[in-house]
Amino acid sequence: MKVKTSEGVGDYRTLWWGDGKLMMIDQPKIPHEFKIHECKTYRDCAEAISTMIVRGAPAIGAAACYGMALAAEAKEDLEKAAEVIGSSRPTAYDLFHALEYFKENFSGGNAVDVAETYANDSAERCRMIGVHGAELIKDGMNVLTHCNAGALATVDWGTALAPFRIAKEKGVKFHVWVDETRPRCQGSRLTAWELLQEVIDHTVIADNTAGSLMRQGKIDLVIVGADRIAGNGDVANKIGTYTKAVLAKENKIPFYVAAPSSTFHNELESGAQIPIEERNPSEVSGMWGFNKSGKFGRIQIAPAESKCLNLAFDVTPAKYVTGYITEEGVD
Repeated sequence: MKVKTSEGVGDYRTLWWGDGKLMMIDQPKIPHEFKIHECKTYRDCAEAISTMIVRGAPAIGAAACYGMALAAEAKEDLEKAAEVIGSSRPTAYDLFHALEYFKENFSGGNAVDVAETYANDSAERCRMIGVHGAELIKDGMNVLTHCNAGALATVDWGTALAPFRIAKEKGVKFHVWVDETRPRCQGSRLTAWELLQEVIDHTVIADNTAGSLMRQGKIDLVIVGADRIAGNGDVANKIGTYTKAVLAKENKIPFYVAAPSSTFHNELESGAQIPIEERNPSEVSGMWGFNKSGKFGRIQIAPAESKCLNLAFDVTPAKYVTGYITEEGVD
C-alpha cells in the first residue's frame, strides 16, 4: 500500500520479515503516527495479535505463520508456540488456517520460507479479490463498508477495500461511506486513513447513519470483510455487520462479503458454532487518541460504575448475503 510519511511516499506491506524479526505497522497509532513494531519472539507475535497491533483475519494469519517461523528459528517447542499463538484471538479463522499450514509445510530448515510463501500467497489472493470485486463498482456509485478490511487487515491489498483500489486504478468514479465502527473505530481511524493514502473519495459516518442513507437512496452497494465464514455461508465479522446486512436487505441493496478462501471454515455447519470474542469493557466505556499536547491516551466516556458489554463480532446469516467475493470470483 502507498503510505505518506515525513520522508515521502513509500510502499509498505502490513507486515514483513526483516533482519530475523517480524516487522509490522503499529495499527493503534494510526492515523496519528506511523510507527513500525518489531516482534523478536513468537510470544511477541502472540501479544501483537492479542493487543491488535496487527489485526484483520488475513493479517492475523500471516502474523501467526511468521510467529511459528520465529519459534522454529529459535528452536522453541512448536506445539507450545502454536498453542500460545492460537489462544491470542478466537474468532478469525485465518489464524488457525495459518498454524495448520505451517505444520504441514515446515520440514526443519525452511521456516522463514514457509511463512514468506504463506504471506505472498495471501497477498495475491487479496489482489484477485480486488480484480473480481471491482467489476461490481460502477461510475457514480456510493458504496458502504464497515470496519477496516483494507491492506492493514491483510498482508496487502485488503479484502473489502481491494475492489476499491482496483476500481480506482481503472478510472471508475465512486464514493465510499465509511462506518466509524465503534468501539475501536477501525473505520474512522484505519479505513479513512487508507482511502486517503489511495486518494479515494470517502466520507466517515457514525455507525447509526447508514440506515438513514439507505432509505434516502444514497447507498448503492455494501462490501464488507469477514473473520470466519461457516459451511452454510453464515459470516462472522466486526460487530455491527449484521445490522447493516439486515438494513441492506430491507432496502434492496446488494450486500457482498469479500474474503479469501482461508477465511472459510467449511467444517462448521453454521455461524452458531463460531466463537465470538468478548474484549475488555474499557474499549466501550472510553476512547483513545492524541490530546492537544500530542500525548496518546484514553478518556472515560461512560460512567465509571456502569457495566459495558464489548462483543467484538456478530454473525450475519447467509440469507442476507448477496454474494461472496473470493480469489476465485464472485459467487
